[in-house]
Amino acid sequence: MDYGALIQGQRRCFASGQTRSLEFRRQALDRLAKAIETHEAAILTALQADLGKPSIDAWTAEIGLVLGEIRHARKHLAKWMKPRRAKVPAMAWPGKARVGREACGVVLILGPWNYPIQLVLAPLVGAIAGGNCAVLKPSELSPHTTAIIVKLIRETFPEDFIAVVEGEREVSEALLAEKFDHIFFTGSTSVGRSVMAAAAKHLTPVTLELGGKCPAIVCCLDDAKSIETAARRIAWGKFMNAGQTCVAPDHVWVERSIHDAFVEAVGRISREFFPPGSGHLISQRHFERVVKFLDDGRIASGGGHDAATLWIEPTVLTDVSLQAPAMQEEIFGPVLPVIAFDSLDTVLSEIRTRPTPLAVYGFSNDETVKRKIVEETRSGGVCLNDTVVHITGDDLPFGGVGDSGMGRYHGKASFDCFTHERVVMRRSLAFDPDFRYPPPKLSLEKLKKLLRIFG
Repeated sequence: MDYGALIQGQRRCFASGQTRSLEFRRQALDRLAKAIETHEAAILTALQADLGKPSIDAWTAEIGLVLGEIRHARKHLAKWMKPRRAKVPAMAWPGKARVGREACGVVLILGPWNYPIQLVLAPLVGAIAGGNCAVLKPSELSPHTTAIIVKLIRETFPEDFIAVVEGEREVSEALLAEKFDHIFFTGSTSVGRSVMAAAAKHLTPVTLELGGKCPAIVCCLDDAKSIETAARRIAWGKFMNAGQTCVAPDHVWVERSIHDAFVEAVGRISREFFPPGSGHLISQRHFERVVKFLDDGRIASGGGHDAATLWIEPTVLTDVSLQAPAMQEEIFGPVLPVIAFDSLDTVLSEIRTRPTPLAVYGFSNDETVKRKIVEETRSGGVCLNDTVVHITGDDLPFGGVGDSGMGRYHGKASFDCFTHERVVMRRSLAFDPDFRYPPPKLSLEKLKKLLRIFG
């Protein structure tokens, strides 16, 4: 494909102004929603083939989330697009100013394989709401879902508005060599660095949604019910989608006095929640990488695996060294190291020495402990006494910081992501006081005084 010609076609479409009216954006969002609903059965079948996702999980985390983003954007779009009035500086009196948000232009969305519908189409909602044209590149590692995305997009939108491109890594590299007005990438930190380096050649702004080793801390739970609830919420967040979730708890620090009770509970619950057939690893290479982590500690529960089906049983590891690969690399699979600790200060110090995670999870009944976890860690987000759910709210911007990414999206943050602020000031030519023009009409002291009064 001639990517340069494709992008130029989209630039002509954008320059025509047709993508920027409120009505056009609403109609495009409606068409996207209808296309998703029309292809719902095929999407669910594809997600089962690529990742072994049960239908309810696939609908909730993929289709339902995107449809929710569309409804929210459509409902609030007029308000988001409305410019706000702003105060003008004294030197510009009399005058008026407003600050509006304008579309970036032609944007590139590079999607991952772990949530291949949600993490391609949810950013697209923001791109459409922002008034842009867009090129989508879904992952080649989820081929069944990518085929559905290609069919859905090409049936719904003209290529000069929304285009989708298939292919291996070299296709992504070829696209990144072109000039876009914004790049949105979801994936690993290492690839994110390459995306940013390519974007830098054109000074293209980027949104990077990366990953990292998201820690959970379980501390000061003084009753069995609290331990059970913490175990349920951590098991759910960790082992959904076979652990292939960027905000999944990567490992858990547990206060020593409740360590054994927590390990028993999380192992028992994970077996109940995720029996064989409730998800598998994406590829043989990824399967082999994750299986190696099973040797990094004592298997307290789980450990079963089958190379033929790429299935790994939800596994809890104890007695894991902080220098072991399972504590140095992002696991991104159904293996959960649990580390006993005696001092919360030591744990927080250890977390601060590591790359900044996408999320920090704290479980405690002690408000002082929860406040300490928030204040003494750095992350894209914090969720107390639960996991993952903090990324699902329309009014909760989602994104990382440092090694876990840059930029935010979801809800209005998606609209802001794919637009930029533009100031428009208006003045009359009828009144033009000459105090600002040379030669000086005021002494420096009088000028300072006036600016203090009117500035």
